[in-house]
Amino acid sequence: MGIVVVEICDSNLMSLIDLEAILESEYPEVAVIRNECMSFCGMCAKRPYAIVNGKRIFAKTQEECLTLIREKIEEELSIYR
Repeated sequence: MGIVVVEICDSNLMSLIDLEAILESEYPEVAVIRNECMSFCGMCAKRPYAIVNGKRIFAKTQEECLTLIREKIEEELSIYR
C-alpha cells in the first residue's frame, strides 16, 4: 500500500477512468482504492470526486478532478521528499 491513498466510489464519475493505471504508474507511492459506497451520495451524484489521504477533492469535470487529485498527491508527497 502507498503512502498516499486515493479512494473513489464505484458510483461516481471518477470510476469511469482507470485511475489505478494512471496514478499508480505515475506515482509508485500511491494506492488507489475503489469502494462500493463512501456515503457521500449527494456529492457522488452531482460531481466527480475522490478522497486523497482523507481529504475530499471534487470538481466540475473528470479532467479537472484528476488535475486536482494530482496536485493533492504532489502536496502530500512533498512532505517525504
